[in-house]
Amino acid sequence: MDTRTALLAAAAALLLAGAIGAVATPDAITDPREANERPGDVHIVDTVVSPGEVRGETAELRLGVDLRHRGSTVENVTVRHRAIGADSGLLVDETTVDVGDVDGGGERTVNGSVDVDRVGGYRIETVVFADGERRASQTTRVGGVAALTPDYADSRVGFTEGNVWPTVAVSVSEADNETATLSVSLSVTNRGDAVSEPLDLRVLLRQSESNVIADEASETVGEVRPGRTDTVTTTVEVPANYNYYIDAALWSDDVLIDETQGVANLNPRETISANQTTEEVEFAVEDFTRGGGGDDAGEGADGADRPERDADGAGDSTPGFGPLVALVALVAAALVARRRP
Repeated sequence: MDTRTALLAAAAALLLAGAIGAVATPDAITDPREANERPGDVHIVDTVVSPGEVRGETAELRLGVDLRHRGSTVENVTVRHRAIGADSGLLVDETTVDVGDVDGGGERTVNGSVDVDRVGGYRIETVVFADGERRASQTTRVGGVAALTPDYADSRVGFTEGNVWPTVAVSVSEADNETATLSVSLSVTNRGDAVSEPLDLRVLLRQSESNVIADEASETVGEVRPGRTDTVTTTVEVPANYNYYIDAALWSDDVLIDETQGVANLNPRETISANQTTEEVEFAVEDFTRGGGGDDAGEGADGADRPERDADGAGDSTPGFGPLVALVALVAAALVARRRP
């Protein structure tokens, strides 16, 4: 065999051996680009909590988790959120978001939510899993959930809060010895960015010592432009010579939106301020009963006859201390006269 034939045979043997090795160990031949690529990794950059739907007893907390990815594709990624009571340590709610495969590098935001009670504070624990393996975690603390306004009561319209201009202004339209007609004006301000929808205004007048409702009224607050203040006026009629609390409330579809209080001092002997009385006075229930008098006007609350009043409001009974006291005074005067020399 010559040298040339021997070299060709050796080369063929080497090619055959290489082919057999490639078939036996396929991973021996790799793409150099894949060899230089880092293994896939995903971790949490930040978590943002914002209020979602706020109900009467519970509130939704929306969670935006920023995930950063690098390296090769990370498969079957899920994000789990747990809301745990800050004081009790008990699990309140748990949700899981299926993200899927994460690749391409950079950051992406994964949105989720949990429902919690509108009391106390919470610890939100967020964990990222890849194929069931924990990859990253972060804890966020949330407090003051009770301060969130329910969606049904969320309104930017409310009573005006000023240092000089009164929220509740009262004037006397008519008055006599028995009743007084009051004109009550209330200021309403729109603190929002859009024109408000009509609201119901309800006003109650409570006698200060008894809390008995003397009269009530209701009006409609029309549309108020953004940043503007409107004044709504209503009229009530109450017994004279008493002091009253003026309770006012704004309602939207029977939902209480805002409330305020004022006073009306009709008793010249003492005055009251909001949520405070300076003197207790005698109260007569019959002055606050509603309806016409008719034939029962001369009867008391228990059905007994009452003395009729004359033109100046006085009854037929003897004024002063009464006959018994007068008799005692006469006896005392006689004793004094006998002691004189």
